[in-house]
Amino acid sequence: MKLKRRNLYLEFIIGIIAIYVSVLILLFIFQRSLMYHPLENNYSGDRMEVEVEKVKIITSDNINLLGWFHKKDLKKFKTIVYFHGNAGTLENRIHKLNHFKDMDVNFLIIAWRGFSGNKGKPSEEGLYIDANSTILWLKKLGLTEKDIILYGESLGTGVATEIAQNKNYAGLILETPFTSMVEAAKNFYPYIPVSLLLKDKYDNQNKIKNINIPVLIMHGEVDQIVPFWMGKKIYEIANQPKYSHFTKFDDHMMEYDENLLFALKAFIKSLN
Repeated sequence: MKLKRRNLYLEFIIGIIAIYVSVLILLFIFQRSLMYHPLENNYSGDRMEVEVEKVKIITSDNINLLGWFHKKDLKKFKTIVYFHGNAGTLENRIHKLNHFKDMDVNFLIIAWRGFSGNKGKPSEEGLYIDANSTILWLKKLGLTEKDIILYGESLGTGVATEIAQNKNYAGLILETPFTSMVEAAKNFYPYIPVSLLLKDKYDNQNKIKNINIPVLIMHGEVDQIVPFWMGKKIYEIANQPKYSHFTKFDDHMMEYDENLLFALKAFIKSLN
């Protein structure tokens, strides 16, 4: 009887281990489907109130990216390059882009590979290629790094931080940044060895140390996706000059209210 119980117990333990290992294998295989959501669409029907030109940016690995380009005056004003987050289409950002018309800026927002009808599959390396190809496209128009403000939203903060390292861009804006994708994933999967399984790590907390241009960091305290402490930590690590816009009631999608817009305008004005 004791031997039978022992065998049942052993079988139970082996079964639990087998299930756990199977979960790890599935997470490893499908992790990018969990990280990137190109088909998610929260577009609420906002109408574009600023004139944009649809442009095609060809990456160094020959993928065509859709971009929306607003040219107010390339010689007179800085150009914001907007890197969006891990979900949705360019239309999902119209409510933000509409506010740029009241600022003295040009802007270019691109859709990542695999998003908004673009070919290819998103990955950390792929998004870095997309971003660098976009900067090169702007440089061919005569812009220099000092003419460009990098703006990263959520996952896009990982891309903006990567390409801002040891560069001389006019400034860097990070909206709801995370410390690293490893720490962000641990927040959702505390019992999974994500540091061993994760392919796309986006290590913001180490890269921010290599950035010596003005930085504005924005984050809400009730963010349910990227904990507020992550944005605060990035701010603490960042080099001067640095500025923050922290709010008590914003969730992951920050409200473009008067206070946020004031912080954005003040930061952009300080770069001229």
